[in-house]
Amino acid sequence: MAQLALDDYPDRYHLSNELHARPFPELTAPCRAAHLAIKQPRDAADRDRGRDFAHLVALLDRHGAPRPAPGANHYSGPLGRGFLKWEMHTEFVTYTIFADGVSQRPFSGEVFSLFPADWLAEAPGLVVTSCLVRVEVAGPDLEDRLGREVLSWFVPESLAVSQVVDAEAVVAADFRIDENGHCRVAVFARPGIGARRLGRIVQRMLEIETYKSMALLTLPTSRGVAQAVARLDGELSGVVAAMAEGGGQENKTLDQLLRMSAEIAQLSTASAFRFGAAGAYEAIVTQRIEVLREERIGGRQLLGEFMTRRFDPAMRTCRSARERLEELSSRAERAANLLRTRVDVENQAQNTEVLRQMSARAAMQLRLQETVEGLSVVAIGYYAVSLGTYLLGPVVEPVGIDKAHLSGLLVLPTLLGVWLMVRRVRARLDHGATH
Repeated sequence: MAQLALDDYPDRYHLSNELHARPFPELTAPCRAAHLAIKQPRDAADRDRGRDFAHLVALLDRHGAPRPAPGANHYSGPLGRGFLKWEMHTEFVTYTIFADGVSQRPFSGEVFSLFPADWLAEAPGLVVTSCLVRVEVAGPDLEDRLGREVLSWFVPESLAVSQVVDAEAVVAADFRIDENGHCRVAVFARPGIGARRLGRIVQRMLEIETYKSMALLTLPTSRGVAQAVARLDGELSGVVAAMAEGGGQENKTLDQLLRMSAEIAQLSTASAFRFGAAGAYEAIVTQRIEVLREERIGGRQLLGEFMTRRFDPAMRTCRSARERLEELSSRAERAANLLRTRVDVENQAQNTEVLRQMSARAAMQLRLQETVEGLSVVAIGYYAVSLGTYLLGPVVEPVGIDKAHLSGLLVLPTLLGVWLMVRRVRARLDHGATH
């Protein structure tokens, strides 16, 4: 068939291959596995991933195994007497070694010898979870072993046992850390189960343990957030009560609200990633348990029941802390907006009073100006009449008009002329001010 004469969309092959990048291991009972999840204690999502890759390469070089392609985020291949599966995740990396057969002493951890002690000590991070898996063939005496031998492997109070994947296997785990620092998982495979199906069961059990541990990393953060929210909630209630009483210190109260809002924003920023990651990890744990399709065996506790009783309350605590923080942020914002409105109204009232006082002063100045203008007309008219009398006196004396009568005749027309002149000058000044 001819190829398409079109260019491929960017990353088309990369995105398609991502769906097949992490195949499940193919296992045959009996076998065993050792699983490690390593995470940096701070800013793990922004870590230098090159250090993780270099640590993997150092392990492969120890065993003379082939190296992965530069920049790879997953690897599968032989490692000594076992088979290594390595994955790089957003916050952590996982190493899983599968080996044939089981040790005579259950969960002895002999397979961990493939991880050299000095290599482990140089790991760029800390252990989030370490898990040992023992896979055996389920014989006809399985019920007796579950009631006797398996109980000695786990803590009975926490033990969860169920048939999974159409009863093709029985899984058992207590999700506790033993005296050697490992969690334990036992898988009893029914005869005839496929290697891929058994690999999926083991892989999902390891994922449940890993993502459960990663989700629980949010619990300390949520407790710290809950304490801070309780303190800030009390402060906010006091501020709102003071606002209701109207103490008259709105600017001081607004500063306090802004400080609280900044602290709330800092809490939200610092915990947002952790809360978001917890939700994602919780969803993965729930989905992995669902796909196992558990069935009860002998009235024993299911994995889902264990998580409902132990894991779900911790996740509800995390969700509650996040929701309380979001609610507190909204309340603080509403209180600040209300106080800003009150301050704006009071400032507007003060501005209105200032404008009223300015208007009153302007009216007073106008009346004073009109008074001054009247006095100016009289003064100018007086000097104009005097000048007119001196100027016209010699002219009107021959016709029998003395200076006193002349001054009387000049008063009215002079004052009228001066008044008209002042009005005209004022009109010009007002016209210039409006333009």
